[in-house]
Amino acid sequence: MSNPLTDIITGGFGSVISAISDVIGHFVADPNEKLKAQLELSKIATDFQIQVLQTDRDIAVQQATVITAEAKSESWIARNWRPIIMLQFGFIIGYNFILAPIFSIQSIPIPQDMWQLLKLGLGGYIIGRSVEKTVPEVTKAIIAGKQ
Repeated sequence: MSNPLTDIITGGFGSVISAISDVIGHFVADPNEKLKAQLELSKIATDFQIQVLQTDRDIAVQQATVITAEAKSESWIARNWRPIIMLQFGFIIGYNFILAPIFSIQSIPIPQDMWQLLKLGLGGYIIGRSVEKTVPEVTKAIIAGKQ
């Protein structure tokens, strides 16, 4: 699950880089200057991608910090509210897609907002943890590739 804001920013940035590259291709006549400009543009794009990855990593770390603090809390409610909600979602999905068809009982329509909450909840645990583990390695690889 990617960050929607990051997707918007990087998508727009990619379009800008592509447009600038086209302009360089059309208006810079000297091949050496064209190559130099393309390399500088590539460096800017790479630096931007590194910053985006580092920001995503920072967000994932902050999310993990919140979840860890909740898990270590003295309060039973603070430790267990996320798992309880996810269990409720699991029951609703199991009811609608397993029990209702098997026993020919009426299913309950699931609102779109609930699906969004379910994706957010799963993303917080599964994808957030994956991002936290992989982004530093990807960042290191990109930095190593620049050198």
